[in-house]
Amino acid sequence: MRVWDEFYPLPVPPSWVPGAAVGILSLHFIQKLLFPYFWADLRYLLKVLTYGLRMEMYRLQGRVVTVLDKFVKLAEKQPHKPFLIYEGTVHTYRDVDRRSNRIAQVFLQHEALKKGDTVALLMGNEPDFIHVWFGLAKLGCVVAFLNFNVRFRSLLHCISSCEPKILVVGADLLGTLEEILPNLQKEVSVWIMTKDSTIPTVHTLLDKIEAASEDPVSVNRCSANNLKSAVLYIFTSGTTGLPKAALISHMQVLKGAAGLWAFGATAEDIIYITLPLYHSAASLLGIGGCIELGATCVLKKKFSASQFWSDCKKYNVTVIQYIGELCRYLCNQPVKEGEKNHKVRLAVGNGVRNDVWREFLDRFGAVKICEFYGATEGNICFMNHTGKIGSVGRTNFFYKLFFPFDLIKYDFQKDEPIRNKHGWCEKVKKGEAGLLISKVNAKNPFFGYAGNKRHTEKKLLCDVFKMGDLYFNTGDLMIQDHDNFLYFWDRIGDTFRWKGENVATTEVSDVIVMLDFIQEANVYGVFVPDHEGKAGMASLILKQNTSLDLEQMYKQVVTYLPSYACPLFLRVQEKMEMTGTFKQQKFRLMDEGFNPSTIADPLYFLDNSKKAYILLTKEVHEMILSGKMKL
Repeated sequence: MRVWDEFYPLPVPPSWVPGAAVGILSLHFIQKLLFPYFWADLRYLLKVLTYGLRMEMYRLQGRVVTVLDKFVKLAEKQPHKPFLIYEGTVHTYRDVDRRSNRIAQVFLQHEALKKGDTVALLMGNEPDFIHVWFGLAKLGCVVAFLNFNVRFRSLLHCISSCEPKILVVGADLLGTLEEILPNLQKEVSVWIMTKDSTIPTVHTLLDKIEAASEDPVSVNRCSANNLKSAVLYIFTSGTTGLPKAALISHMQVLKGAAGLWAFGATAEDIIYITLPLYHSAASLLGIGGCIELGATCVLKKKFSASQFWSDCKKYNVTVIQYIGELCRYLCNQPVKEGEKNHKVRLAVGNGVRNDVWREFLDRFGAVKICEFYGATEGNICFMNHTGKIGSVGRTNFFYKLFFPFDLIKYDFQKDEPIRNKHGWCEKVKKGEAGLLISKVNAKNPFFGYAGNKRHTEKKLLCDVFKMGDLYFNTGDLMIQDHDNFLYFWDRIGDTFRWKGENVATTEVSDVIVMLDFIQEANVYGVFVPDHEGKAGMASLILKQNTSLDLEQMYKQVVTYLPSYACPLFLRVQEKMEMTGTFKQQKFRLMDEGFNPSTIADPLYFLDNSKKAYILLTKEVHEMILSGKMKL
C-alpha cells in the first residue's frame, strides 16, 4: 500500500480550502438564522425585475405589446390548444380568436364605433363574455364590466358613469335589462345575446354572429399607442357610495396577467375559474394569466362547493382561484373519501382566514396557498411568495425601492389620517395597524375613476410626509410585523366585506330609506363567529305614527340590492346616535352586535329559508352562533 502511495500520492488541498469551507458553512447558517427568507425574496424580486425589464424593452423598441396582442400570437402559434373549457365543451385558441373576430365584424358593420369608445358588458360567466370582450378590444373599444348582481338604480348609475355607446346583455340577464330599460339613456344602443327580440329598439347579436366573417379587423383598430391608455372599466364599491368605474390601463392588465406566472404557474397548467368574470381577479389574473402563460382555463358558470373537487378531478385542474369565503365553503362541505386525490398544486387568491387556511391544507393536501393583496384600481400589490400562513405578502428594502408604500396612523373616530403639529402624517411602528398608502409616480400611476373627478381626488393624499408628495389611499388597514410580513387588518370608511364582496353602507341605506315608513337608516357590519368578513346590519328610525312593515322591507332589499348586500339583521331604535362631527355613530353599534340578551331594542333576522325577516330571539341567536341557521 505504501509503494502504491509513492507512485500515486493523494492530492493535498491547499491550506485555504478548509477555511473557505468553514466560512461558507458559517455564512449559510448565519443566513438561515438572520435572513431566513433571503433566497425566496431574491427569486421573487428577480421575477418582478425580469417582467419589468421586458416591458421596458418593448417601450424602448417603440412596441406596445398588450395582452390581446399576446393572445392573437398564441392563436397563431398553438391554434389547437384548448383555451377555454366550459361545461365540457372545448374552445381552442383559434376558436376564441375567430369567434371574437366575428363579433368585431358585427359591430364594425352595424354600429359607428370609433377607437376609444366605451361598450358596457352585462353578462355572466360564459365563453361569449370573453368573445365579446376580445371582439370589442380588437376594435379598440374600452369595455366596461358590469356586476350582474347590481340592480336598478345602482346599475343605471354604473352605466351612466362610464358613458357607453353600446350595452351588451347576456341572454340570462334579460330580466335585469327589462328593469332598467325604461330609464336607460336613449342614446345607448342595446344588444342582447339572442337570435330574436320582442323589444323593437333592442338588437340581437347571435344571429348576426353566425352570418359574420371570421376575418380579422384592421390591426390599426386595436393597436395601443401607450400602455397607460384605458382598455377596461372595472367597477369597485370603494370606501363610500355607489360603485365607481375604475379605469384599467394596458399596463394594469399586463401586471395582473403576470400574477400566475409570478407564483410559478406554467403553460402546462390548467386553471379553474369560478369567480365572476366582471371581477379583476377572474378577468385579469385568471383569463389574462392564462394568456400570459399560454395555458388552459376551465370556466364555471357559478361557484359550486359540492361540484368543486369533482370538476378539478374531471378536468385535471392544477391551479385554482379563490376568495376567503370560497375556501370556507369548501371546508364546510361534508368530508368525503379521496379528497386529496387531485392534481391541484396552486391556489391563488386573497382573503382566507388563518384557521381556514390551515384546515384547507390539512384536509385537501399539499396545495400551495398563494395569497396576494391588490385593489382593482390601486397601484400597489403584495404577493405571499413564502407561504407564510395569514400573510398577504412580504416587503423588503428593494421592494419598497421599486414600489414605495407606508402604513400611517389613522383616526378611527374622525375617519381620517392623523397629522402631527407640523401637518405631516406619521408612520406606525411595526406590529401596529396603519392605513396603507402607496406613492403615486410615473412608474406607479393611479389612473382614477370614470365620470366624477371628485372620486379620483378623494382617493389621493397630498403633502403626506413633505410638500408636494402624492399617495394613493387604499382604504385598507394593515400590519407589518418584525419579519416584514404584511397582514390585512380591516377596511376603513363606510364599507365592509361579506361573501367576498365589498358592501357600501350608503348604497344599502339609500335603498332602505326609499320606504315610506323609514325616517333614517344607519348601516354597518357586525362580526359573526366562524364567518369571513362582516354581516350587514341596519339600525332603523321609523317615521312618526308608522310601524315596521317586515314584508315590505324584505321585498325592498331583495329587489334593489345584490344578495350579499341585503342586511341580515335589523335593529329598531328611537333615536339615531351621531358623532361629534354629525356623522352616524357606528362604532358602538358594531361593538354591540346582534345579541338580543344585551340589546333592549327590537331585533330582526333575514331568514332566507322563509324569505322573510323574523324576530331575532335568543333561540334564533344561538342557532346562528352554532351554525344551525345558515347565513
